[in-house]
This record gives sequence, C-alpha cells and structure tokens, in this order.
Amino acid sequence: MTQPKPHHEPGQGVLSRFTGTVYWLAIVGVMLVVTTLPGTVPLMLLDRSASNIPLVALCLVPMGPAVSAGLFALRDKDRAEDMTPGQSFWRGYRLNAVDVLKLWIPALAVEVMVGISLANLDIAGVPSGYGLVLVILGVLFAVWAGQALVITSFFALRTRDVARLALYYLARTPLVGLGVLGMLVVTAGIVYLTFDAVLALVGPVLVWMLMRTCDRMVRHVEENFTA
Repeated sequence: MTQPKPHHEPGQGVLSRFTGTVYWLAIVGVMLVVTTLPGTVPLMLLDRSASNIPLVALCLVPMGPAVSAGLFALRDKDRAEDMTPGQSFWRGYRLNAVDVLKLWIPALAVEVMVGISLANLDIAGVPSGYGLVLVILGVLFAVWAGQALVITSFFALRTRDVARLALYYLARTPLVGLGVLGMLVVTAGIVYLTFDAVLALVGPVLVWMLMRTCDRMVRHVEENFTA
C-alpha cells in the first residue's frame, strides 16, 4: 500500500523560503541605510587623505550598532515567528547598541592610531619593519573587533568577557578569523574600487556572510559559555 505524500504547509516551499529570505535581506538593508546615514553622508564628502583618518573613524561609529542589529535580525529570521524584519532589527538595535559601542569605539580609536602612524612613518624616521608590525597589529585588531561585534550581537555578556572571548577565538578558530579578514578586505575593496554608497546596496548580503562565517564560533560560545 502506497504511503500518502507528506503534506506541506502553505508558505513552506523552496520559492516561498527564497522570497522570504530576499524580503528579510531587503528590509534589513533599508534599516542599515537608515541607521548609518549620519555617518555615510559625511563620509562620502570626505577626501581620501591621511589627515581625515580621525573623521573617517567618527563617521564609522554608527556602523557598529547597525551591523549588530542586522546580524540580530538575520539570525532571528528562522526563530521569530511573529516578528517582522523591521521589528527584529530595532529590537536588536535597542538591546545591543550600548554594549557594541563599548567595544566598537575603542576599536576605532586603535585603528586611528595605527592609520596615523602608518601615514607618518617617513616623518617619524622609524625602521621600515615598524610599518609591517603596525599593519599586522591593525589587521589583528580589526578581526578581533569583528568577532567581538558578532558575539555581542548574539549574547548578553559583560564587555570584558566579550573582549576576552574574541581574543580567545583568534587562536581557537583561525579559519573564522580568516573569514572575517576576508569580509573586511571585500568591504574595503568595494569602497575603494567603487564608492561608499555601493556598500549600502550590498550591506545586508555582507552582514549575512559575516553571520555565516562566524557560525562555528557562535555555536561554540553557545555550547560552552552560556547557561
């Protein structure tokens, strides 16, 4: 006797899931544009010169909480049955903005110091090897900041614990760190080769890729460092 085919609930087909994902990405993209607008508008007006490095960092301050909220919303997609992407985004923004800024602003400050130092190596008259050390330091700190941003977005942990965990995972999950570095290179390449506004168009895809890149790290945090 043949078994009846399994009944699929309406809205559970491949096409429905695809359109649902596109919808969430589109709304998250709009939210990213809205929340980063105070920084992206002046950023597009700045000349790409070393003297503007501190101003660039200041323009990037809104990006930390915005990316965190985007991560929160995209992870919420398959778990929040009654949530819209906009509601989920604002919930993540409200919950995480302060904690994210506690790490994001110091990270930007360190990168400003590294950038200014690299821009003035000739004036300082230091050995060329010092510049390589600064580049390595800047890269490691950027990857650390990216991993800390992801951890803060998904877990309610103390700031110092997030900082330690992000440092711990630099060594424990190097492939995750390489993935985050790749995301940073892609983002910088988009801005350098095109213009800053293009980043807003691909922003939700980059945030989704960051979430997927850090999935292994997130699962390990969840299994070992949360109740």
